[in-house]
Amino acid sequence: MSSIAEVATSDADAKGAGLERGIDWTGAFWVASGVPPLVLFSIGAVAATVGKLSWVIWTASIAMGFIQSFTYAEIAGLFPNKAGGTSIYGAIAWVRYGKLVAPISVWCNWFAWSPVQATGSALAAGYILSGLFAPDAAINTWQLTLLDLGYLKTGLSLRINAVFVLGAVILLAVKFIQDGGILRSANTTKILGISAMIPLLLIGIVPLFTGDIVKANFFPLAPLAHDAMGHVADGTWNMAGITVFAAGMFLAAWSTYGFETAVCYTGEFKNPKTDTFKAIFYSGLLCVVVYTLVPFAFQGYLGLGSLVHPAVVDAAGNATTAAEYGGMLAPDIYSGMGVAAVMARMVHAGQIGGAVVVVMLILALVLSLMTSMAGSSRTLYQASLDGWLPRYLAKVNAHGAPTNAMLTNLAFNLVLLLLSDSVFVIGAANIGYLIFNFLNLNAGWIHRLDRPRQERPWRAPTWILAAGAVLSFANLAFMGFGADVYGAGTLKTGLIFAALIVPVFVYRHYIQDKGSFPKEMADDLQTVNGERIVKRAGIWPYVVLVAGIAVVAVTHRLAVY
Repeated sequence: MSSIAEVATSDADAKGAGLERGIDWTGAFWVASGVPPLVLFSIGAVAATVGKLSWVIWTASIAMGFIQSFTYAEIAGLFPNKAGGTSIYGAIAWVRYGKLVAPISVWCNWFAWSPVQATGSALAAGYILSGLFAPDAAINTWQLTLLDLGYLKTGLSLRINAVFVLGAVILLAVKFIQDGGILRSANTTKILGISAMIPLLLIGIVPLFTGDIVKANFFPLAPLAHDAMGHVADGTWNMAGITVFAAGMFLAAWSTYGFETAVCYTGEFKNPKTDTFKAIFYSGLLCVVVYTLVPFAFQGYLGLGSLVHPAVVDAAGNATTAAEYGGMLAPDIYSGMGVAAVMARMVHAGQIGGAVVVVMLILALVLSLMTSMAGSSRTLYQASLDGWLPRYLAKVNAHGAPTNAMLTNLAFNLVLLLLSDSVFVIGAANIGYLIFNFLNLNAGWIHRLDRPRQERPWRAPTWILAAGAVLSFANLAFMGFGADVYGAGTLKTGLIFAALIVPVFVYRHYIQDKGSFPKEMADDLQTVNGERIVKRAGIWPYVVLVAGIAVVAVTHRLAVY
C-alpha cells in the first residue's frame, strides 16, 4: 500500500514538472539498448588507427566505462525527480564552486550525445544505398559542395548528397516516434532492441565456432605505424605508439561509456529509488558482452589486410597518394560504410541471410538514433528547467515528450549530417563527452562530501568513487594525446564548441533570470530533507580543474603524429 502511495506521489510530482512516470527500469534498459550498436559507428576507425591493438582497446574501454557507471548510479539516486541524466546531477555538485563550470557538464554531455543522430542516420543511409546501388551509380556519386572545411581536416566539407537526403528522412521518422512520449519510445525500442541484439550477438559468437578467428590477427600487441608512403608496420611503444594507443582509447570511449544514458529517465521512472541502479547496471552488463565479443570477432575475422594499391609518388619521390590496404585498414571500414557488409559475411548466412543481417544492423542504428534523441532531448529539457539553458527548451507536448528540445536536436543534427566526415564529427563530439565525464566523475566525491547524510538508494564503495576520479584524468590524457589523430582541428573544434555554453548560460541566468536559479533548482542547492547543504570540499574542486587543464595541455604537447 505504501509503495503504491509513493508511486502516486512521484507520478503527481513528475506531471507537475511536465514528464510522465510511465516506465520501470526495463523500459530504460530497452531505450539504452541503443548503446551497443554504437560499436558500428567507430569499430572501423579504431581498428584502422591502432591495428592489432583494437581488441585490447575495446575491452579496456568498456571496463573503464563499467567502473565509472557506479559513480553515476549513486549521484542519480540523489535526485529521483530529475530527468536529463548524470550531467544534470553533476552540475548541481559543481555550481556551488563555480557558476560557469557547472553548465559546461550539461552542455558537453548534450553535444557529445546528440551527434549520434547525424552519424547513425548517415551510416544507415549508407548501408541502404550500398545495398541497393553499385558504388559508381549516379545516386551514390552525385554531390553538391556547400562549404570547404579543409582547414580543419583534409577533405572535410559541408555537402548535400544522397546520404544526407535519406539520412534526413530517417531522422524525421525517429522524431515522429519520439513525439509519442517515453512509453511509446520504450515499447518501440524494445522491439528494435531485440532485432539489434540478435545480429550483434551472432557476429560476436559465430566466428568463434567457424574457425574464422585467426591468431595472427591479434599479435604482436604493438601500435600501428605508417611510413612516409603510407605503408603499415608494427610500431613500437615510443611516444608515437602511445599517441596511437591513446587515440584508440579516446574514440572508443564515445561508444563504450554511453550506457550511462540509462539514468536520463530518472524523472520518468515509476519507482526511481530502485529503478535507477538497475537500469544502469544491467545496461552496462549488456554493453560489456557486446563490446568485448564483437570487436574481438571482427578483428579475428578481418585482420589488417594486404596492400591493394601502392603509394603514388611524384618525380621527386614524394607520396602524392598514400598506399591503400584492405582488411581493417580499408577506407570504407574506417568510414564505417563497409562494416555491415563484412559483418554479414561473418555469420555465414549466404546472400539472402547476409541481406537480412544488414537490414537488422540498419534497425540497430535506428535504435541508436532513438536512444540518442530520447536522452539528449531530456538533457536539454531538464537543463532548461534548472536554469542552465534557454526557457523554450522546457516545453513538452500532450504526451509528455520534450518537443522543443527534440526540434533543437533535429536542427542541429541536420547541420551535422551535411558534414562529409562522420569520424571527425565523432572525434569533436567526444571532446565534450570526456570533459563531461571528467566533471561528473569528480562530482561523485563532491556530492559525498557536501551531502554526507542525504539518502542514497545505492551507495558506491568509496574505492569506486576514488577509481572514477583517477579514470577522469586518464580520459583527459587520452583526449590530449589522441584527439588530433582524427584531424588536426579536432581538439580545437571540440574545445571551442564546449566554450559556447558560456554566452548561452550568461543570457539565461543573468539576463532572463536576473542572476537567480528557478525555485526547484535553488532548493536542490540549499537544503535536503530540511538540512542546509554546506560546502565541504574546500579548494579541492579548483585543484582538480587546474590539474585537468594541465593534463590536456601536457599530453597534447607530448603527442607525436
